Amino acid sequence: MITLYQYEPAMGLPNASPFCMKLETWLRMAQLPYEAPPPTLRDVGRAPKGKMPYIVDGGRTVADSTFIIDYLKATYGDRLDAWLTAEQRAVALAFQRLMEENLYWAVVHTRWIDPMGWAQTRTAFFGSMPAPLKWIIPSLARRGIRQQLRGHGMGRHSEEEIHAIGQRDITALADFLGSKPYFLGDQPCTLDATAYAFLANLLWVPVESALKLHAQQYPQLLAYCQRMRERYYPN
Repeated sequence: MITLYQYEPAMGLPNASPFCMKLETWLRMAQLPYEAPPPTLRDVGRAPKGKMPYIVDGGRTVADSTFIIDYLKATYGDRLDAWLTAEQRAVALAFQRLMEENLYWAVVHTRWIDPMGWAQTRTAFFGSMPAPLKWIIPSLARRGIRQQLRGHGMGRHSEEEIHAIGQRDITALADFLGSKPYFLGDQPCTLDATAYAFLANLLWVPVESALKLHAQQYPQLLAYCQRMRERYYPN
């Protein structure tokens, strides 16, 4: 049995981390049985790369959502992407990079740096911590995120420039999806696990931002998220 270690549900979603939600969605799409015990501080501390998610499968521990999916494909078969052409795989990789390496950091800024978003993030991620941790950890975590944003480069831009970067990514996703039921056509693939996790974490969280408002202008994105939720999270 695959054991999935991830953050607990938050902000009305299965997971407020798009990378955790991506992996759990992929497991559901691939119909691989798994268990996801309630997370503890010890689980976070044992994360091989210092981040969630990670899995334990038999005696093997694998970290990072992309490497986990690669491992699961190699171990249990490629249940979602075997039908893709080489061109489709290239497109899928490009859009994955757009979301995970660029749009992600724009969204992080709205959650962790913007004062309104930070108020929601602080409650969702740290509200259940006991004192005095809940008075100390949030500010330390926010400081670390600010440093990561600057190291990535996104944090060196103005707020307006960050919004413009994120909005262009969202427009590209909406234009490419168009009227298709899934990102690469009539059949879902791994790209959809990523897209659903990132779009739902933008459209359905109680964090108002310029990025969320921009995404709400595209009805195909909301319809897509609803389609994915009804199919893979019916309850």
